[in-house]
Amino acid sequence: MQGKHIVLGITGSIAAYKACTLIRLLVKAGAEVQVVITPSGKQFITPLTLATLSRNAVVSEFFDRNDGSWHSHVDLGVWADLMLIAPASASTIGKMAHAIADNILLTTYLSMRAPVFVAPAMDLDMYKHPSTQANIERLRSFGNHIIEPAEGELASSLVGKGRMEEPEAIFEYIAQYFSSNESTSDSSFSDAVSCASSDVSLSDVSFSSPMSGSRKKVLITAGPTHERIDPVRFLGNHSTGKMGFALAESCARQGWEVELVTGPVHLSSDHPLIRRTDVESAIQMHEAAIRIFPDCDVAILCAAVADFMPKQAETTKIKRETTGEWSMTLVPTPDIARELGRLKRSDQLLVGFALETNDEQKNAHEKLQRKNLDFIVLNSLRDKGAGFGGDTNKITIIDADGTEQPYPLQSKHAAADEIIRHLCKKLS
Repeated sequence: MQGKHIVLGITGSIAAYKACTLIRLLVKAGAEVQVVITPSGKQFITPLTLATLSRNAVVSEFFDRNDGSWHSHVDLGVWADLMLIAPASASTIGKMAHAIADNILLTTYLSMRAPVFVAPAMDLDMYKHPSTQANIERLRSFGNHIIEPAEGELASSLVGKGRMEEPEAIFEYIAQYFSSNESTSDSSFSDAVSCASSDVSLSDVSFSSPMSGSRKKVLITAGPTHERIDPVRFLGNHSTGKMGFALAESCARQGWEVELVTGPVHLSSDHPLIRRTDVESAIQMHEAAIRIFPDCDVAILCAAVADFMPKQAETTKIKRETTGEWSMTLVPTPDIARELGRLKRSDQLLVGFALETNDEQKNAHEKLQRKNLDFIVLNSLRDKGAGFGGDTNKITIIDADGTEQPYPLQSKHAAADEIIRHLCKKLS
């Protein structure tokens, strides 16, 4: 990122404070950052703070009030290698989608020749509203990169999707964009190599390698399964589904149709190309996967499916006072990966996951061969920041020929993009 010119747009959102961390990361990586802020953005964070961190005077008005000089949004559009709007409020997203140029951030956006990344930040109901979703899709169709907001507690104290993605994750998106385009001889983003489908938006071209054919359809399993012991208890694990949902969103951004089969999770999927099927148990997930897989080009088995289930679930709650010491017989659950590996046609690809605690590479290689996978994604609970629960992951992709490609710790969204980029190479 050394020497790159980045315009950082900040809008009126409580998440504006995160811009401070983002600026520090970009500047530390060698980028030159020019902040452009809306009038309402200045109500949340001061230009003095932003100017101090970016080492550049903040642009907030068309004209300098002291000497009347003009702040040229046209020059900024030519100067920049990339524009990032973070946070992007619902109001600004709507204005961007409909070319309403009533402040200098918006005129800068409309003059921008470089790629634009947008990180929405708003309350969950505002984000889910059909008009907001339509505006976001409209921006995608223009060629903008949308950095999906995260789930969590919002300023309203409600919990849901709408939190601006964390600065570290946004930084990873930007760093990966520059990294993936360094080898492109033509600097024009519009001429970058595109993915499969003719209706894929330019917003995600740089995240994938070329592939041929019509729109792809992919099955993704996500989350845990719950194996009932009695009406109120179950066997389960700590999976949150975040990795699987990130993969679904990455595929959908490529223009692929996604069949997302998920166990019990507290996540939402709003993309119109994602069709969600909710299940509870391993048997239900197995039945859904077997039904859906024949019509898919790819299956990505990311779910943390329970390996065992009670041989017989009780129909009434087990009472400690009356039952006393108690034991339970467990039996294996259906092996979804092995079954799909057996059913896989020559025109289909099958991707598995391996979460290990010891002998990681050895166990992953054996699983890859045993279940007839095309490649497997390995992570380890011994790696800090990897595995269940968090927003980051550290993965290694292992191909059927034994080739290993390790990746550094990164956000789960960034890891998902790496996996889908690798998958595109296989599809090509």
